[in-house]
Amino acid sequence: MERIAEIERNTKETQIKLILNLDGSGKYTVKNPIGFFNHMLNSFCKHGLFDLSGEISGDLDVDQHHLIEDTGIALGMAFAKALGNCAGIFRTGYFIYPMDESLLRCGVDFDLIESASTEERKDATSQVAVDLGGRPYCVCNAQLTGIPLLSRDEDGNDYLFQTDCFEDFWQGFAANAKCNIHLDTIRGRSDHHKIEGLFKAAARALRQATAIDPRRNGEIPSTKGKV
Repeated sequence: MERIAEIERNTKETQIKLILNLDGSGKYTVKNPIGFFNHMLNSFCKHGLFDLSGEISGDLDVDQHHLIEDTGIALGMAFAKALGNCAGIFRTGYFIYPMDESLLRCGVDFDLIESASTEERKDATSQVAVDLGGRPYCVCNAQLTGIPLLSRDEDGNDYLFQTDCFEDFWQGFAANAKCNIHLDTIRGRSDHHKIEGLFKAAARALRQATAIDPRRNGEIPSTKGKV
């Protein structure tokens, strides 16, 4: 069965269309106006072996926050749609990614139950630091400086990447993919390396979590019998 999802999400601030194939080869063909963000999504697909195509645009004359966060929301929706009831998947994933002077860690769990309150999710989060089980929640400890990253296009135009939007992307992703994800910088100096390493670690952890476990024989990976 193909695990492919198409999401189109349009607001007064952003216009996003994404097509995701969980069982791809790492092909990335999204028209993305933010150079560094484009590089991160390309790396994410390459390391997760996810195929992602489409186009994103938005009110960059305001700032990058709306487009980056809404892309995370749309990508999370695509993951949830492609996974369906999560039958047969491993469900959890964990990866440590070294990138030069930086060492990054990501843990993820898919548990699509939506009934938990915010406080219950916080309690679950304190437990998932050990077993990576729980409700949709995102813990981001990227340890970024908050200083924007400068990039230059082929025409010589300078652009900034708002590093504070990194957490906004993953918060939007986790809420809509309905997964519990922890992103931690163990150590590092360069914000570029921290962000890129965390995108790659997340990709590898998500690749593990969404992979089909042949020993499950298509069963839903929960003692509750449903997700």
